[in-house]
Amino acid sequence: MTDSMPRVAYFPDSFHEVNGVAHTSRHFEAFARRRNLPFLCVRAGDRGEALTEEGNVWTLELPRGFLSFALEKDLSFDPVFLRHIPLIEEVLERFRPDLIHITGPSEVGMLGASLAKYFGLPLAASWHTNVHEYAARRSNWFLKLLPQPHAAQTGQAIEDLAMAAAATFYSVADVLFAPNPELCRLLRRATGLPCHRMPRGVDAALFHPSKRRRDATDHEQVLGFVGRLSVEKNVAQLVKVQQELERMGHRSFRFRIVGWGAEEAWLRERLPRAEFTGVLKGEALAEAYAGMDLFVFPSHTDTFGNVVLEALASGVPAIVTPDGGPCTIVRDGVTGRIAPDEGFAAAVAAVLGDPVRHAEMRLAARQHALTMSWDAVFDGVYEGYAPILEKLRVRELAS
Repeated sequence: MTDSMPRVAYFPDSFHEVNGVAHTSRHFEAFARRRNLPFLCVRAGDRGEALTEEGNVWTLELPRGFLSFALEKDLSFDPVFLRHIPLIEEVLERFRPDLIHITGPSEVGMLGASLAKYFGLPLAASWHTNVHEYAARRSNWFLKLLPQPHAAQTGQAIEDLAMAAAATFYSVADVLFAPNPELCRLLRRATGLPCHRMPRGVDAALFHPSKRRRDATDHEQVLGFVGRLSVEKNVAQLVKVQQELERMGHRSFRFRIVGWGAEEAWLRERLPRAEFTGVLKGEALAEAYAGMDLFVFPSHTDTFGNVVLEALASGVPAIVTPDGGPCTIVRDGVTGRIAPDEGFAAAVAAVLGDPVRHAEMRLAARQHALTMSWDAVFDGVYEGYAPILEKLRVRELAS
């Protein structure tokens, strides 16, 4: 092993897509470039077999084949991705990593874990997606066919089995990372491995209140949502929020919904005054955030909630549920509110109904986001690598 910074081979589940894993992975590579760290990113992509060596940062992009099947609109799984093993082995032998870091049980992650064992390298694994909760929620179509008591029991059994399978996969690692304290505790119990917190950062220059582009005559309050329009994001709650706000007598508001997903048509039918922008990136996304008055994010399954942090950086307070990672970002009553489904609309109404408190929250949201940087996140990851690399060093000296 080298005496300076470790040489990291990173195998992310997703890199080019629109999701939290990809978002984090792109920032991880950018961090390595800024610091000129020895870093190899092995990922799936559509450029064919492409190896790029730019200083200390190498990227190996490999295509998925015709047998691939869709997991999401822009994310696939290739069951024969292992055909790339000879090329990956060749690149790893040249790069000489000190450890391999995977992000989950995709074909890329499974290949990374196998290669770590083959080369006798320490393995780090980071948890980014609550696959156990996703499995339960995506089984709703089946659970609805069962009597209520059996549906609840079956749903819990599906979630428990998915968690057990995920824990078995993550148990092959030497060190784990997770985005919030609750998940770290869960993974420690399930695997017996050390787990370090790996939160998310935000580009506070891109996401900024100054990007607000609202017409002076527009007095409606804009409730924003950014993310995948899918059942596991609990997007049906947005319709309930509209209905309950209208019952309370609120009329001067509209939704701005950024993203795509299977529930889009259902939402369009029930939110006729909503603006559906599709997926936005860069300046367009920053302007969409800044034009919101309140961010409403009813997901119960997000491990962190990058979009919540981006909203806060844009000076937009957030309403989130008490579950998962978003509630660890929002300071209840300061940068937004934490409310269960049954109190979600009331929390929205309380914030928007108090202009002075809302203005204070906007300022506090921005100030809190300024304390969250990507550099601090990845500095923490490298600190988490240190103990397993020290064990390797001791073994090498003893041999």
